Amino acid sequence: MCHTIKLTIEYDGSPYAGWQLQPDAVTVQGKIEQALRTLTGEAIRITGAGRTDTGVHALGQVASFQCSRHLPLKAYRDGLNTFLPSTIRILESEEVDETFNARYSAKGRSYRYVLSKRDRAIGAQYAWCPDYSYQLKTMKKASRYLLGEHCFLSFCKRGSEKGEFMSRITSVRWKELTEEIHFEISAVRFFHNMVRIILGTLLEVGRGRFSVRDFRDILDSKKRENAGPTIPPNGLYLLKVDYD
Repeated sequence: MCHTIKLTIEYDGSPYAGWQLQPDAVTVQGKIEQALRTLTGEAIRITGAGRTDTGVHALGQVASFQCSRHLPLKAYRDGLNTFLPSTIRILESEEVDETFNARYSAKGRSYRYVLSKRDRAIGAQYAWCPDYSYQLKTMKKASRYLLGEHCFLSFCKRGSEKGEFMSRITSVRWKELTEEIHFEISAVRFFHNMVRIILGTLLEVGRGRFSVRDFRDILDSKKRENAGPTIPPNGLYLLKVDYD
């Protein structure tokens, strides 16, 4: 009998070439699969809810897999953590229905990008500090145009995926702290580099290179070349994944 297991995972993406398994590269998925093989004696392939890029972190990544060996649920948390590097931690493990798939069962995902207000010597891999000033008030105003259903072709890496690039943004939030600004965004689905390009374009609004109206027009244009730069990955976190 196969058991379907759901894991909630936190990781520091700095040492890894992203989530997804790659030949000749160290990835988060690869490390977890190695640990599962040691724990269970089975060659297990896991499915992640989001394929985070090199240097991107996660506070609430979700993965699922099937295993024929029966183990106590805590073994999939405490046992796996024994075999994983300290940069990857299993936060929760639970048995779920056999139809559950971490990627395809997801109803929404949330990301956070951390902007540092100062250049850091310590912790630079966890936030990005632009080398220019910007007006947050203007960026907040422009970001309201993201809400709702749109084609996000303007904010996706060229040639990364096929399809209409349609998604629905359900929430955009800003949090200003003493030394950081957090940009949080939730959507039904995200495309490759979407959050980093959206915020890169909002920063261009904040520094006066685009107007608020320009931002709306860029979204409507469906042309990547009209948008701003793809900002670095180190400030980006997969915050959580939503299921029914």
